[in-house]
Amino acid sequence: MGLDAIRAALPEYARDIRLNLDSTIGTSALSPVQAWGTALACAVAARNPVVLREIAAEALGHLGPEGVEAAKGAAAIMAMNNIYYRATHLIGDDQYASMPARLRMQITARPGVDKGDFKLWCLAVSAINGCGICIETHEKRLRATGCTPEQIHEALRISAVVHAAAVTLDAEAALT
Repeated sequence: MGLDAIRAALPEYARDIRLNLDSTIGTSALSPVQAWGTALACAVAARNPVVLREIAAEALGHLGPEGVEAAKGAAAIMAMNNIYYRATHLIGDDQYASMPARLRMQITARPGVDKGDFKLWCLAVSAINGCGICIETHEKRLRATGCTPEQIHEALRISAVVHAAAVTLDAEAALT
């Protein structure tokens, strides 16, 4: 199951996505916790039931229950933050940027896993959700704590492939 089930479900026209699942998640330069946490958070954000179910099943062995909850928490908090911060940024009026969000974000202070890993997962989810200001902010904070550009690059690659698998399987489900 896991990645094998996703690969098997992908149609031939998505062969590149099938191959990229291995080269991003399967053989990532990230630690297993970083790679599988990124994959799971992105699977939640991508919203496809097959992708989510299969990645969650395989991620559990790499993350444990606490890591699974943290990855889901990263996707949940970014679902809120990406909408709010993207909107206030896109309005283009600095007045909104100076207003406090007054949104609870306690998980960011105590995610239950390494904070750097959690921020990496948040960055990857922000890429799926298209929030430029969140991507910029997380990238700067990650770099300031020692995360390398290569690690950030790997997380973004995982984000792209998980999202592509979800989109493809959603399209196939809608067409059948």
